[in-house]
Amino acid sequence: MRKWHRWLSVFFSVFLLWIAVTGVLSQVVPLLGRADGDGPKAAQVQAKPAFTCPPDYMCRPKPKQGDPRALVGLLHHLHSGESFGPLGVVIATLSGFAMVFFSFSGLWMYVQMWRNRAKRSLKPGWFWK
Repeated sequence: MRKWHRWLSVFFSVFLLWIAVTGVLSQVVPLLGRADGDGPKAAQVQAKPAFTCPPDYMCRPKPKQGDPRALVGLLHHLHSGESFGPLGVVIATLSGFAMVFFSFSGLWMYVQMWRNRAKRSLKPGWFWK
């Protein structure tokens, strides 16, 4: 298990870092634009639009030029790999599966090391050097 964990992490670490950074940015960027008070209430005060949003959809006005929230669409496409075509989507999906694998294999290795320490009557505890 350690061999697989180690070798797969060398390949997927770059992609997982990319996904983590773009995911964090896609959550932080919308928060940056809310300080100026142009949230949902400001959109309701504007004149009645010609288009009425169906009840099953969540309609929002397009962000203004220079608004940091305009980057959210781009960040989503970079995060999901859509900007890089079908190969990018496949790599993003495989990276998601790799993250699940690393979570389970890391937990499995930790439990195995913990049990081995307990069998050898070494210092008990959750963390050790």
